[in-house]
Parts: sequence; structure tokens; C-alpha cells
Amino acid sequence: MTQSPAPTSRRRLYDRALDQHGFVTSTDARALGVERAEMHRLARNGWLERRGHGLYRFLDIPYGDHDAYMEAVLWAGPGAVLSHDAVLALHELAEANPRTLRVTVSRRVRRAPRASITLLRGDVPDSDRATYHGIPCTTVARALIDSRDLVMHTRLVEAMEQAHERGLLHGEEHTRVAVALAECRP
Repeated sequence: MTQSPAPTSRRRLYDRALDQHGFVTSTDARALGVERAEMHRLARNGWLERRGHGLYRFLDIPYGDHDAYMEAVLWAGPGAVLSHDAVLALHELAEANPRTLRVTVSRRVRRAPRASITLLRGDVPDSDRATYHGIPCTTVARALIDSRDLVMHTRLVEAMEQAHERGLLHGEEHTRVAVALAECRP
């Protein structure tokens, strides 16, 4: 019985990118045992497009509606989560259409800023973290509460009810958000 050959570096990176809307990071490459030089070679040969420091996208993976959200989180680095009105926009709630995607990080990011991303420093507890469409985010409950100063109150209340109807907010969360929104009522 012959053993099948080990997957190539490109194949391992490609498989990871399929789970990340076409994106792969240098951190992913290290975890997969792929050398930095191999990433550069794949970019030179037209397989990868460099999208920022340590961030690449496979050109043959089709673009989708959620790619910008994943790119923002991966660009910010490990532990980053999509937050505030960006999470609402991801779920098409509150008619949110932020000019920049808010991403919360727990550590300093030493990269040139991007006009399309607003980095916020803060700790997001595990209980307020979720993954939607494969994208690390805050929960919808946390996003609704965090967006109180960003989105009109009436839109947030409507979004809360929509999220509840769609199963994105459950009993206890719904109550917590309703109380928080009532406290900041205009």
C-alpha cells in the first residue's frame, strides 16, 4: 500500500484560505510549517496577492460579500474581533453602513493605519465573542450595546427585535440589550 504524498505548502495555505474568505496570514503559514520565502514565491508567481504586512489573498478564490470584514480582522492580527456597527452591518441590522470597519484589539497594532479600518483597544471577554460566517466578532448583543453612540436609537431597537426574530439574540441577551438601550434612550 503506497502512502499519498504530503500536501504541498500551497495546498495547505489554500485549504486554510478557504476557511478565511480567501485570506491567509504569515501566522497561518508558520502554524502550517510554511516558510516565509515560500509565501513570497507564491506571491511572485501570481498565486497570492499581498494585502498588507503578513496578509495575503489567493487570487483564484472568488470574492464574496464578507471578504472586507475578514480582511479587517486578519489585518489587525491575532485575537482581533470585528465590533460595534461593523457587526451590525455584517448581519444587515440597523441599516448600518459604517464608513470604517471597527475592529477591537487587546494589544497595540504597529502597522500603518488603513482608512477603511478603525482600531479600538479593549478586552472582549470570551462570553462576548462569536464567529459569524467564519469571522471573529463580538456577539450581536455586545455590538448593539457598543453601537449606542454610533447608530440612531430607533434603529438599534428595531435591530434588536430583528436579531431576536432571526435567532441572533436569545432571551437573556435580549433582556440585557433592551435594558441597556432603555438606559440611553434620547
